[in-house]
Amino acid sequence: MSSIIQTIQQAASRAMHTTYGVEIAAETIVIQETKKEFDGDFTLVVFPFARFRLGKPEIIGETLGRVLVELVPEIEDFNVIKGFLNLSLKADWWVSFFANAVQDEQYFTTNIGEGKTVVVEYCSPNTNKPLHLGHLRNIILGYSVTEILKANGYTAIPTCLFNDRGTNISKSMYSWQQDGNGDTPESTGLKGDKLVGKYYVDYSVKLAEEVAQLLDTGMDRKEAEKAAPSSQAIQEMLIKWEEGDPETRELWETMNGWVYEAYKDTFQRLGVEFQQFYYESKVYQRGRETVQEGLERGIFFKDDAGSVVVDNSDVKLDKKVLLRSNGTSLYITQDLAIAADKYNEFHMDKSIYVVGDEQNYHFQVLFAVLKKLQKPYAEGLFHLSYGMVDLPSGKMKSREGTTVDIDDLVEEVKQKAKEETQRLGKTEGMTEAELDQLYEVLGMGGLKYFLAKVDPKKRMLFNPEESVDLQGHTGPFIQYSSTRIASLVRKQAELDLPSYTAELALEDPLNEGERSLIKRLFQYKALLQEAAHTYNPALIANYAYELARDFNRFYQGPKILQAEKPNTSSFRFALSAFTGKALKEALSLLGIAVPDRM
Repeated sequence: MSSIIQTIQQAASRAMHTTYGVEIAAETIVIQETKKEFDGDFTLVVFPFARFRLGKPEIIGETLGRVLVELVPEIEDFNVIKGFLNLSLKADWWVSFFANAVQDEQYFTTNIGEGKTVVVEYCSPNTNKPLHLGHLRNIILGYSVTEILKANGYTAIPTCLFNDRGTNISKSMYSWQQDGNGDTPESTGLKGDKLVGKYYVDYSVKLAEEVAQLLDTGMDRKEAEKAAPSSQAIQEMLIKWEEGDPETRELWETMNGWVYEAYKDTFQRLGVEFQQFYYESKVYQRGRETVQEGLERGIFFKDDAGSVVVDNSDVKLDKKVLLRSNGTSLYITQDLAIAADKYNEFHMDKSIYVVGDEQNYHFQVLFAVLKKLQKPYAEGLFHLSYGMVDLPSGKMKSREGTTVDIDDLVEEVKQKAKEETQRLGKTEGMTEAELDQLYEVLGMGGLKYFLAKVDPKKRMLFNPEESVDLQGHTGPFIQYSSTRIASLVRKQAELDLPSYTAELALEDPLNEGERSLIKRLFQYKALLQEAAHTYNPALIANYAYELARDFNRFYQGPKILQAEKPNTSSFRFALSAFTGKALKEALSLLGIAVPDRM
């Protein structure tokens, strides 16, 4: 479908040679979509030709435009704005493109990743608290990147790492030992992750009280935090766990079990499945073996305190402790082992870590260490770093209990979707069960889309009420556009219209709404590929919104199913139906469902 761009590039290359005697490789000629404020379909950027000193870019553009109209039959007209040559294609080309696209069963996929395997690790929670809004952005990014890669022909493998041991889970365990009184999810009526998270918050409160008491004795804060009884108890618990103390291990397994069951429910509601789970508790020993390997090879060294350290000054990074002096491991210790596990199991070409930007330095160090160890997969590692999510009330903090749990958030946006739908009076003839399902789909769509539409690198502010606005830049607006098309499809079945085929002659000239919609559909494959190359679901999310917006403008124009000429109705219906397919495909890559009715 991008052959027209290649045709223009090749023609421009020939034109530069025959007109100016300059050799320019066709693939280096920049052609982009014409900006909305200018006339044209594609724009050839003339500025790079200035290096040949052929004259003003405007003059070169005028000359090239006249030659291209002669060389490329599909070009109808051109105009030049400074160093930009805007080219307009004939309406017949756009109609022909659309006719071919409708017949192409593989139109919404590409094969650029065929034969390549990518492992995508995302979510990766600590098992001491419920999944929260920050995790949700992670999950949406990870899920969407995986689906986008699959749509481009890659073998994409979603994985999840459970950080299921260490300081944080020990805090919940210790707090439960002190004040739990045998509480369980069943006895309290709380989901397991909420119960464990409650004791994590309680620990922080108790520790703060202990530190305050020590500060009153004249001890400085750093000493007080280390000397506090709760802090000392956690260090003892960590050592007991690594030594395999039966009582410690039994409590650990019980509380983690509560959390896994709770996570399973949340994942299911989000429509997320993982092909492989990794557990820190199962790999940390092998991580230590990897550290020992580096120590024996002289890549790592022991510092004066007895900790194993790597010196990364050669790559402009600081020294990093890989194993504590008491033998306990750190996050990076496990990551060394898991990187090997992924490669041994999947022989991936690329391994993507979806983790917030507060861990940028961690992954710089991890990747540098694996390169020093000369691991065969070290060059294929990528950190998909993303910005944090804030609420109108400010930053979330797990230890202070100010996070917003995913389960609570889903219920909130579902309720807001219900209120918005009822306000607009769009619930006639639907049963209570159908309405409940509709509110769930709209709420989830609003939630996922709001998080997906922002470039991953950007920090963002989440507004639950804004996310379900049926008229805004939201998931429900796109979902509503899709259901409007579904309604057209149902109505079309009642009419005796000729089937649309490439041979069906249009009886009316292509109008602006039709042309804009076809041009937007033309963009799909290129954007799908770009989203895969850049690991950026926001490209797909914003494309879906623009497509929905273009469709609604088209829908408000001349009649679709009851045009004066039957062939015109068939064409407009086919264009509507194909747009509906594109919307569903795009939304599915983001994990967003589309209701049949709204």
